[in-house]
Amino acid sequence: MTTPQVPPTRPTTDVTRLPEKQTGDRAALDALLASTPLATVAMVRDGHPVVFPTGFARVADEFVIHGSTGSPWLRALAAGAPVAVSVTTLDGVVVARSSFESSFHYRSAVLFGSFAVVPDAEKVRYLDALTDAFIPHRVAELRASTRKELAATLALRMPIADGAWSLKVSAGWPDDPESDVAGEAWAGVVPMHVRYGVPRPAPDLRPGIAVPDSVRTLAEGSVQ
Repeated sequence: MTTPQVPPTRPTTDVTRLPEKQTGDRAALDALLASTPLATVAMVRDGHPVVFPTGFARVADEFVIHGSTGSPWLRALAAGAPVAVSVTTLDGVVVARSSFESSFHYRSAVLFGSFAVVPDAEKVRYLDALTDAFIPHRVAELRASTRKELAATLALRMPIADGAWSLKVSAGWPDDPESDVAGEAWAGVVPMHVRYGVPRPAPDLRPGIAVPDSVRTLAEGSVQ
């Protein structure tokens, strides 16, 4: 007699600490995913919990990453390992009248699911979407990927499914008690922003090659 397989339970997406900061607004999730190119992917591999930082892009309703076909952890993801993906950005420092109440403005999401391999017929489209997510309009300035490059690259996608993500947003003012408000300490918020600097040419860049439009626009911070 065989033992029936018990399907894994889906992790809860309910926020238990400061639940009033949780939002189910999908537009707010998409805005967070567009605000940073960096995510961390957590899973259990060889019996141990592991976490990896990686670049990503949202393509429609899919969370897309890529890397080397020789990567053991990418191969584990390609095999369908369940994952938790975290994306966070800091928007400011909340300066309260006490260290206890001081905190950050942040937007933080966790997505649950598993990745699948992007088929070869769709790989170029997904890799181009990743490139343009990191540097908008860059693909049009580049040569096409070679067959060797495509063969060495693994593209993975995970559905952003309803009920499989959680978003927590902290955007308020210091919540100081009245006794501290009556004191002399300053309180407020210091906004935080990520800005690009002046492009630095590679040491082996041939003379006369100008900074391309995509890089110049990125550095000027005028990408919409």
